[in-house]
Amino acid sequence: MSKTIDGIDHVLVGARDLEAAHRAYAHLGFTLCPRGRHIGWGTANYCAMFQSGYIELLGIIDPALFTNNLDRFLEGGEGLLGLAFATGDAEAAEKSLRASGIAGLESRALSRKLELPDGDVEPAFRTLHMAPEATAGLSAFVCQHLSPELVWQDPWMDHANGARSLVSVTGAVADAGAAALAFGALFGPDAVSAGHGAVEVQTGAGLLRLTAPEGLDRQFPGIANLTVRAVPYLAGLRIGVGDLAQTASYLQEAEVPFLRDGHDLLRLDPGLACGVVLEFEAV
Repeated sequence: MSKTIDGIDHVLVGARDLEAAHRAYAHLGFTLCPRGRHIGWGTANYCAMFQSGYIELLGIIDPALFTNNLDRFLEGGEGLLGLAFATGDAEAAEKSLRASGIAGLESRALSRKLELPDGDVEPAFRTLHMAPEATAGLSAFVCQHLSPELVWQDPWMDHANGARSLVSVTGAVADAGAAALAFGALFGPDAVSAGHGAVEVQTGAGLLRLTAPEGLDRQFPGIANLTVRAVPYLAGLRIGVGDLAQTASYLQEAEVPFLRDGHDLLRLDPGLACGVVLEFEAV
């Protein structure tokens, strides 16, 4: 396991209409932070913060400004566009990854205006980007929160659907063996297990599950509306909840249709969640 990467920090969901995405996820029982606008960019976000990890809904609010390729991603439809791994020290992470032979490392400063009723605040971050081959072609980076107290606030972590944590992220890759080697270099070989065309990466906080595209049908039985993209891509997200019966009750009252996978899992169609297959399980 990497000593400087502490698991999955958050996932990014690309949305064509950011306000519509906010309404959709609120209807699914998520509490969303006030809107944040990336300073100097044409993008903004709403975040669903958990005790461990969070979901970032990302949209374009000014197409004349830099969108970090979100416009190109959305040409293929909404969905999971990437993920961020957590670190408490981006500088140490960069040194460690360089020593491990990870290529293309680039450190960046990032901040956003969080639009609060009493005035804007500016959460700040330090991000570390890698060459695509370091993450088997998936869009991923390392993120250090420099002002976590501004975004992890108790009222924003109270979700009607009972959400508590990011449990796993599921995606498709063309070559599971190559993905195993890439993530073995990033997290250490003991963090990776592979077999039968699939790879699982224990990131330290959250599981990354990768398979061939046809394997997604087995990962998400009963889902017929998966967005098909050129591999590699991310498709599904599993959320940990405190009481699955309570989550089911909320979804029923909100008239949100869901599938039961045995007694342990609830699954939503991606059309309800901006192209993401959302799953809920008790943790």
